[in-house]
Amino acid sequence: MANTRAEAVAALEAQLGHHFRDKALLDRALTHASVGEGAPVGVHGPKHNERLEFLGDRVLGLLVADKLSRDYPTADEGLLSSSLHALVDKTACARVGEALGVGPALRLSPGETKTGGRRKAGVIADAVEAVLAAVYLDGGLEAARAVFDKAWAAEFAAPPSRTVTNPKSALQEWAQGRGRPLPTYRVADRTGSDHAPTFTVEVTVEGVEPLTAQGRSRQEAEKAAATALLKREGVI
Repeated sequence: MANTRAEAVAALEAQLGHHFRDKALLDRALTHASVGEGAPVGVHGPKHNERLEFLGDRVLGLLVADKLSRDYPTADEGLLSSSLHALVDKTACARVGEALGVGPALRLSPGETKTGGRRKAGVIADAVEAVLAAVYLDGGLEAARAVFDKAWAAEFAAPPSRTVTNPKSALQEWAQGRGRPLPTYRVADRTGSDHAPTFTVEVTVEGVEPLTAQGRSRQEAEKAAATALLKREGVI
């Protein structure tokens, strides 16, 4: 198994197109937090990839925002924001990771391996962000950009999408981008039984007409209201 993983790590490095000067960085980026669980008190387990994931998330956001700004110079900030969210979310990162062959290269605990950790989208996505951070630390921003441009090429193949995965965040960014206070949400009505309620929520943004929408929970209704307002204002 060790040889199999070593071959997978070497194949991943080749796919990235970056030769690591510090191999330990790549190994750490591929080490899941489950590794070392249950180690005796006082014994330090191997470093895992969560701190690298934190950094990689920020590096990825910068690279995506920069590329979107350069590739679509006339797009409004609402479209750029929704596109950014779609390109950095866990689903996109997992697709990138699967294409790179991250799964077989992961270092997992026996328990995580048995439960299919190498195929879990969340585990793969987190590792992709950690690997990008490892490249950044090993070779700098331009090295990370070179890996990013290659790895995310398929994700950028389509033009920017106006699909909003987090409408409340998108509405907040839209409002702030225009110097307005944060959107506010108010439950205008609640009908139905306790087991099957329907919430009507009103969303208000300074300078535009309030709008209401319904959902089976308050959160669902707030998302629906945010989406409807974004559509009405031509953001999506």
